[in-house]
Amino acid sequence: MGTKILVTGASGFLGSYLLVTLLQQGYKVRALVRSSKRPAWIDRSWLDQVEWVEGDILDIISLEEAMQGMDAVIHSAAMVSFVPQDKEQLYQVNVEGTANVVNAAIEKKINRLVYISSVAALGRVAGGGQVDETAKWKEGPLHTHYARSKFQAELHAWRGFSEGLDTVIVNPSTILGYGNWEQSSCAIFKQLYDGFRWYTSGLNGFVDVQDVARATVMLLEKATGGQRYIVNGATWTFQQLQFCIADGFGRKRPSMKASGLLLGLAWRIEAIRAALTGRRPLLTRESARVAISATRFDNSKLLRDFPSFSYTPLEQTIQEACQRYKENAIHSVSGME
Repeated sequence: MGTKILVTGASGFLGSYLLVTLLQQGYKVRALVRSSKRPAWIDRSWLDQVEWVEGDILDIISLEEAMQGMDAVIHSAAMVSFVPQDKEQLYQVNVEGTANVVNAAIEKKINRLVYISSVAALGRVAGGGQVDETAKWKEGPLHTHYARSKFQAELHAWRGFSEGLDTVIVNPSTILGYGNWEQSSCAIFKQLYDGFRWYTSGLNGFVDVQDVARATVMLLEKATGGQRYIVNGATWTFQQLQFCIADGFGRKRPSMKASGLLLGLAWRIEAIRAALTGRRPLLTRESARVAISATRFDNSKLLRDFPSFSYTPLEQTIQEACQRYKENAIHSVSGME
């Protein structure tokens, strides 16, 4: 494996941790970003070692220029949204953007592409069930447009493999850790810090952001081309997750269970509020469905193929993240005084 790696989506939650992990392993790293803004949750000493280039996966020229001289690409740039108004952009970024990355990698004769997909691309099972890497996509009402966009993006990754691009796909579950708690899956920490009162009983997979970064770099180095791997630390109920985060902040646990009927009413009210105020809805029809779904994602393939790898206990992930979020919140308030 070569030593020069391009990371797309490098200023995002997972992308930023990929930069650190790659640097720790001795790689030379180039980061493709859309602006000069850097991830504030990553120590500056790491960011200063990265070669930052501005560009966009929807801009083919900037994408090809960023790949010049690179040995491998980790494509982590993506859009995550369950808001109906984002549907067109969601498909554009995730599907068209991935097609551009694949095409540019083939053009530039990149040695290996690691595509960061999602367990959402494997589909959820109605009524509960278990999903592994052999799952076949079946269209159904549980699938969000985000899931559909990631599935369609994977088709381009597999196309690249069929055209000679050495490709590995990584399917992480919901990623947890310290980042910008105004965005992505980090927002659940802010909800509980602010005293969110509702909990749901659905099941979902969760994983430490640093575990995903470590697994990705390991697969970059060691995985056989044409393989996919689910990266999932553990399956918890949303209630268990919410209680653990509330405990980590020393906040009162959510005490009101949100049933399917109540969530249905809530997302409709949110849609009306969003339409009247122009603000983005906090809950949508799609996110409500995910909150009460019950799919387990099997992580045994990664552990079987790479027995030296292990996951961080989610309790530890949450405790460490809560501590850093609390410190950041205190510093933010102090800075305003």
